[in-house]
Amino acid sequence: MRNAEIIRKTAETDINLKLCLDGSGKSEINSGCGFLDHMLTLFASHGRFDLNLICKGDTHVDYHHTVEDIGIALGVAFKEALGDKRGIIRYGSMLLPMDEALIMSAVDISGRDLLSYDLQIPAAKVGDFDTELAEEFFLGFVRNAGITLHIKQLAGTNSHHIIEGAFKSVARSLRAAVAIDKENSEEIPSTKGVL
Repeated sequence: MRNAEIIRKTAETDINLKLCLDGSGKSEINSGCGFLDHMLTLFASHGRFDLNLICKGDTHVDYHHTVEDIGIALGVAFKEALGDKRGIIRYGSMLLPMDEALIMSAVDISGRDLLSYDLQIPAAKVGDFDTELAEEFFLGFVRNAGITLHIKQLAGTNSHHIIEGAFKSVARSLRAAVAIDKENSEEIPSTKGVL
């Protein structure tokens, strides 16, 4: 089983995160932000990752530090759980409809961090969640996981649907990318021999 446990404590957040890449999509999430809890629950379910997360953050300020630091911790967990990346498919993509929203994502577990983020979210907030924080989450994630991630909105007018579609699409892309290639399970999927 490819697992990681991350404890991250700063002056702004206290995070305990457990991840299993080879799970069934079970999750227990308490981030202090209801909308983020919803997104991470969907992320775990659609990725088939088991994810346990408790975060105590300075939410009396806003959700920025909580969202960014959870993205960082999740990225660190993915990198740790993947180890030397031996046997993984490496690439994954998903074109995901969420009602009127249509979100494309593509991932390369390359060891190189890059986020191409192209969502046009019409509302500044969904509930009490600042919608600009979705990008901060994915930035923290890719920088610490060492992956290339493209997220592109092809359609959509409802802010909740656009963000939810992005989390589901990315989870499905990651699910495909971290899967073990049974025919090449002992190989590093790179001509360099390392990722």
